[in-house]
Amino acid sequence: MFLRSAVISVILLLSPLAMAEETKAPPLSSILEKAEALKPLRTVVVAHRGKIIAEHGYRGYTSKDPTSIMSASKSIISALVGIAIDKGILEGTDQKIATILSDDMPENADPRLSQITIGNLLSMQAGLRSTSGEEYGAWIESSNWVRTVLSQPFEDNPGGGMIYSTGSSHLLSAILTKKTGRSTRALANEWLGPVEGFRISWWSRDPQGIYVGGNMMAMSPRSLLAFGELYRTGGITPEGKRLISKDWIDKSWRPRTNSRYTGDSYGYGWFMRQITGEEVHFGWGYGGQMLYIVPRLELTVVMTSDEGSSAARSGHRDDLHALLAEVIDAARATEGKKDGDTN
Repeated sequence: MFLRSAVISVILLLSPLAMAEETKAPPLSSILEKAEALKPLRTVVVAHRGKIIAEHGYRGYTSKDPTSIMSASKSIISALVGIAIDKGILEGTDQKIATILSDDMPENADPRLSQITIGNLLSMQAGLRSTSGEEYGAWIESSNWVRTVLSQPFEDNPGGGMIYSTGSSHLLSAILTKKTGRSTRALANEWLGPVEGFRISWWSRDPQGIYVGGNMMAMSPRSLLAFGELYRTGGITPEGKRLISKDWIDKSWRPRTNSRYTGDSYGYGWFMRQITGEEVHFGWGYGGQMLYIVPRLELTVVMTSDEGSSAARSGHRDDLHALLAEVIDAARATEGKKDGDTN
């Protein structure tokens, strides 16, 4: 049961970035306290080099509570595809999907279906009409989600412009299931389970029992942070175990297309943009579920929000980008002080 009044939990550990009080930038504690004005915001967690240096819960929420991360889960699907390629289960991003999903191909299929590759699905360049947005409801009410995606008309050729679609990510989940004979959730538990703190709390399935690729997944903000840390460290756990190849992370973070709505670059399940002069890679879920990685500053930041709030659909994402900019400024100010410290 959530408290009626706002409950704030702030954790500031002994870390250089947690001592921005000594710089001109506001301290992280002040920045996160002020962020309570963002009404949809539920939690913020900031880690530097893998250590949580600031953590803030709003309106009764905490970083340990499971929450739906919405489309931020597309970054996790991308990781599973990359691991499958590294293991030789999938041939690579140029592998065509038609033969794998042949049982669900529509009759008299458009010849362009045979051209779609795994890479096209990862980068939202399949060319098929989106099953997100206004089409999402009809899609999830269909009796066979995979077949419905493959039956969408083409709006562009495979490899063309970005058409953001959860259906494309769901095809990846179906491909992983077909090629391994195991559920995508079982694969996530095995392949990402060694990441300390990583745990999927719940994950919905389609009528055929395939776990939804790129949506309907819940985990705690701390669990999402643990996943982000795996990418920040180049795919290696703190214990030194490699789970994802550095090559896959580099490929995932390489800009391949751009959002027609925001102009942000998009790779394999990750968005990219410059925020206050820093390169930022991020997973973005509907309503404001954010996983940010700022490589140069060795920062990983998670923000979760109430996706049902009307405020979360009116510029809230930009508010979260602005909040991250303040966190980055505090980190840079502390970095600058350290560099100039001669004592």
